[in-house]
Amino acid sequence: MTQAGRQGSPRSSAGRSSAGQNSAQGGSGRGAQGGGSRSGAGFKGGGDRPFKHPKPREEAFIDPDQQVPGGAATGARAGGPAGDWKSGKASGAASRKPGSRKPGFGKVPGTPGALKPKPRTGAAKSAGPRAFGSERFGQNLGPVRKPARKRGPRGDVPQSGLHDADGVRLQKVMASAGVASRRVCEEMIAEGRVEVDGLVVTELGVRVDPKTAVIHVDGLRIQLDENMVYMVFNKPKGVVSTMEDPDGRPCISDFVRSHHGERLFHVGRLDVGTEGLLLLTNDGELANRLTHPSYEVPKTYLVQVRGPFPQGVGARLKAGVELEDGIAAVDSFKLVDSTPGHVLIEVVLHSGKNRIVRRLFDAVGFPVLRLVRVKVGPIGLGDQRQGSIRNLGKQEVGHLLASVGL
Repeated sequence: MTQAGRQGSPRSSAGRSSAGQNSAQGGSGRGAQGGGSRSGAGFKGGGDRPFKHPKPREEAFIDPDQQVPGGAATGARAGGPAGDWKSGKASGAASRKPGSRKPGFGKVPGTPGALKPKPRTGAAKSAGPRAFGSERFGQNLGPVRKPARKRGPRGDVPQSGLHDADGVRLQKVMASAGVASRRVCEEMIAEGRVEVDGLVVTELGVRVDPKTAVIHVDGLRIQLDENMVYMVFNKPKGVVSTMEDPDGRPCISDFVRSHHGERLFHVGRLDVGTEGLLLLTNDGELANRLTHPSYEVPKTYLVQVRGPFPQGVGARLKAGVELEDGIAAVDSFKLVDSTPGHVLIEVVLHSGKNRIVRRLFDAVGFPVLRLVRVKVGPIGLGDQRQGSIRNLGKQEVGHLLASVGL
């Protein structure tokens, strides 16, 4: 661009001054002719934004009949339509609660985006940190449903009889077992959540013998013996539920050798054609209680049979079926899935008789095509792959011991 063009540009200082002079002198120049000068009509002071005249302010109408005693007015000045002058509250937007303006107001509690309900006044407080809350493996089974024993009144507990002068402080024993930090364990003791040999302890100075003391936290048994082993084995089909097989068939010891060298007990049995959960442990007392019929430990199975499955068969299984060794029944029956030609059923029963599930379904006319045990007591199989063995977490061990009163 030439020098003359730059001087005549509206952005140059000369151009702006000349445009202003022409406009002040009665309209000579580009500004008066309706040209492209920014000082012309529709712009203020040569800025980039167009000038808009403010709208005239409308005064809100006040009805003298709706004056609140004391001088305050309702209606438009209150932020909404007229309300009740006797109560001094305005309806509409002014009467809405502050929480109604928050995102998620009005949604069903528990749905994504919904507001969290506030705790009610006087509601029971949470029990605090749970035992073994910092575990990185194992399943979180929540609170113990069946406490090991009934708790007596705390005021009548003779805690002096539990004190062992040569023992270890209770909070230190709990922390060493992985319950929580020592400070959190002290809080658990002060809150009355810890039992030693069946008695609630609330004093922080109590010392116990880790080799003989039986400690529970919130009904959860703490295993202090580090030599105890608790495992879950997902048995594949074709494996015999024994440690040794004279016929040379695959057995449990073929999978355990690479995990542990100590001799283990298998809790219960699964026939060769049944898959699923099998507990392995060297705790003989626990193994005896889990298999004893008086403790009625529930076992959950997934059963696949040919469909369609008529109504009424499930009720018949729950009512009891006559077998060669007596009447047997399932505790619960639930239809899980149905595909053309196949039905998947979940049954729970506490009987430990040999091949009890297969015999029950044979008796009602539906032979079992596939059988998988997915749960024993509080311990579930989850997503554990077949043929694998995993160690139970300390929280799982505590639930397992508590389920049989240990």
